[in-house]
Amino acid sequence: MLDNIILLTDSYKETHWKMYPPGTRTIYSYLEARRGGEYGEVMFFGLQYFLLKYFAGAVVSAEKIERAARFVAAHFGAPEVFNREGWEHVLSRHGGTLPVEIRAVPEGLVVPEGNVLLTIENTCPRCAWLVNHLETVLVELWYPCTVGTISREMKKIIRAGLERSGTPSDEVLDFKLHDFGFRGSTSPESAALGGAAHLVNFQGTDTLAACELLIDSYAADMPGVSIPAAEHSTITVWGEDAEGDAFAHILKQYPAGLVSVVSDSWDVYRACRELWGERLKERVRQRQGCLVVRPDSGPPEVVVPDCLDVLGERFGFSVNPKGYRVLPDTLRLIQGDGIKRQTLAGIVDAILERGWSLDCVTFGSGGGLLQDCNRDTQNFALKCAYGVVGDEAREVWKRPATDPMKDSKRGRLMLVEGDTDRRYMTVAQGTPGASDVLVPVFRDGQLLHTWTLEQVRARAALG
Repeated sequence: MLDNIILLTDSYKETHWKMYPPGTRTIYSYLEARRGGEYGEVMFFGLQYFLLKYFAGAVVSAEKIERAARFVAAHFGAPEVFNREGWEHVLSRHGGTLPVEIRAVPEGLVVPEGNVLLTIENTCPRCAWLVNHLETVLVELWYPCTVGTISREMKKIIRAGLERSGTPSDEVLDFKLHDFGFRGSTSPESAALGGAAHLVNFQGTDTLAACELLIDSYAADMPGVSIPAAEHSTITVWGEDAEGDAFAHILKQYPAGLVSVVSDSWDVYRACRELWGERLKERVRQRQGCLVVRPDSGPPEVVVPDCLDVLGERFGFSVNPKGYRVLPDTLRLIQGDGIKRQTLAGIVDAILERGWSLDCVTFGSGGGLLQDCNRDTQNFALKCAYGVVGDEAREVWKRPATDPMKDSKRGRLMLVEGDTDRRYMTVAQGTPGASDVLVPVFRDGQLLHTWTLEQVRARAALG
């Protein structure tokens, strides 16, 4: 299931092979994040995974053609809709490999909206119909690109808070936003893709599928890390009166290193004041490692500063050279509820306004990181820009009178480095003196260029 490239498309695309002008020999299309998205730039990521999983090698077989033919005939109630001749040509002439070429920006590159990110065209004149048949899978790049962009924007917010109040080094910043989104994702694959995009920017995650994807598709070693951490079941099964016993037991089981303990099963303020701050205070202070207290309910902009105040009152604090309070090294806090791009800046401001350094707090995000977006967040679209019909080359475009924001580009395209105001810009292919940023990454079933996670992270790094 879901392994047949013939069926990994929108229904109506099965009918398009009959609609192109007779004699169409070339279709050339491009992917962009159109202007008007939430952010003015996008981080390009995820194509390599899609190419390896869905495009590389012989992906068309006689069995898949027969299965698709039956499926399409039943779906439309008309067997003549299916492009049997076209797919059999792909199998007999091209050995089941896809006769298309894809050029794309290097993964991890951050590109201003409204610019070409990827182009695709057929390499066999009998397969022009194939190009936009593949649009459905390719446009799904919107998801890892958008999650990676959101994660990177959240990184900017955290870095600004650290620059103001604490330690903005990469060693600190890279672990300040933890991915808690696996269970809230729509599927294991979406969790893996979105979680991998987040790991381009950060190194903390509880989404194991994301680590697997990066190891398998981006030559990563272990790309993300986590720490022992309690959940509510590991606390509440002890009972409310034994919450302190649960805390003590966890400290005993993990006597060194980092450990996170959810502390709001009943009353987070009591837990911080009486259990951590009195009963277990000396054990925390003398521990060979750091206890990370986790509130998990209530408005974060109130609860987090309040908990810091209580912990600071009980454990003491220092004041750093920037004038902000810092808890002892054996004690920190993580907020994993209510963290999303729309709320993060306000929470950071609330912490700093209370006089606490952001060094004291790590954030976790689940649905707000991996699910709170769609294709329109950054306006991703793939459109045809050029074609050859017979011997006539044609520039192709759309220009809706009712929505100029949907105007598309025309002709064969390049992405080039711009001036200081425009880091990259799209120009016509063949523009004198222009050097194309787009790299050939796929042709006729073969990956031509691959990127490692290390390379991707270097391109996406904050300037």
